[in-house]
Amino acid sequence: MSRLLNLAVFAALTGSAFAPANAQGPTLTPVPATQVSSAESPERIQAFEELARDVAAMQPQLGLITRVVKLVTPSVVHIEARPLKEFRVRSDMQEAGSGVVVNFDGANYLLTNRHVIKNSAEPYIRIQLADGRVTTPNRIWSDENTDVAVMQVSDTRLPPAHLGNSDTVEIGEYVLAVGSPFGLSQSVTRGIISAKGRYNLDLGDGAVDYQNFLQTDAAINPGNSGGPLINMRGEVVGLNTAIASNSGGNEGIGFSIPINIVTRIARQLITGREIAWGFLGVKLDGYFDEQRAKAAGLPQLVGARVKGVEPNSPAALAELREDDVIIAFDGVRIEDDEHLISLVKLAEIGRPVEVVVVRGGSPWRTRVELSNRPASELSE
Repeated sequence: MSRLLNLAVFAALTGSAFAPANAQGPTLTPVPATQVSSAESPERIQAFEELARDVAAMQPQLGLITRVVKLVTPSVVHIEARPLKEFRVRSDMQEAGSGVVVNFDGANYLLTNRHVIKNSAEPYIRIQLADGRVTTPNRIWSDENTDVAVMQVSDTRLPPAHLGNSDTVEIGEYVLAVGSPFGLSQSVTRGIISAKGRYNLDLGDGAVDYQNFLQTDAAINPGNSGGPLINMRGEVVGLNTAIASNSGGNEGIGFSIPINIVTRIARQLITGREIAWGFLGVKLDGYFDEQRAKAAGLPQLVGARVKGVEPNSPAALAELREDDVIIAFDGVRIEDDEHLISLVKLAEIGRPVEVVVVRGGSPWRTRVELSNRPASELSE
């Protein structure tokens, strides 16, 4: 299994990684653009001219990515967080990541990952804006369960990003990852949404208890943590958080927290409210195995078996029953009980969610509206 890496553990590259400005190198001689080989046939020249005309005709479509990038990059920042003394391994150590400007109720904030700034404090965090200005946050809030952090900034001239709806994101949809990989600010890569509902990722010291990631093949590298994942409408649909990699660099498997989850957590942190976790009201069978799955009519071991339903809970109101096997929640196939628990806790309270169960060997659908998880309740 690939080693999963936190992106923020890599500091931005130092100047020593590059050749000195006065270093001697080979002299490069530009080739005139108008120079044409005498051996080139008229047919080949004509083919290039026709290609140029066809590309010009398609420019409105080909230029979409350029337009998106121009709109989005002013809202993306580079973050350098110097750890507090007790967390420093070296005196020059610093964490590097990215962030995105958002506006909540008329005030500017920066969204990023907790693991980018968790060992630092406001005076030791350097935020470089797209126009080159540098600032520091006034206040920080974070949640270790989801790796979401939000910072308040006083600068009112920051253009906020537009937020999309991550619930409607489709597998195969084109997306862009924007951030500061290896300290290279305002870098953009393109890819698609590869999967939804990813969980059970081993993130090491940056462990995220409640996971429901979007997976993308848009290149995400060290320093991209906290940067936005953008759809082709220029809207933020995710917050880039981790990669699966054997080398430490991008290998086409990156993970982003859906923006609906990020903004919901961030708003609760800012207002000082206790974070509300979704509550379904079922007790799950921790011993559900292949034999029990076959007895329930499943061809393989998937889903989570219900062994009890809390009275008057969302599950009871949705008519879920003991021995139901929940195989899908909000359009995501359920792998096991831990998967269901993560999805339920991170789901929006009060929003109708479709649940698919296997009952008596046949599929059955219902809709459930989750409530706030009682503090004393241990069931899902």
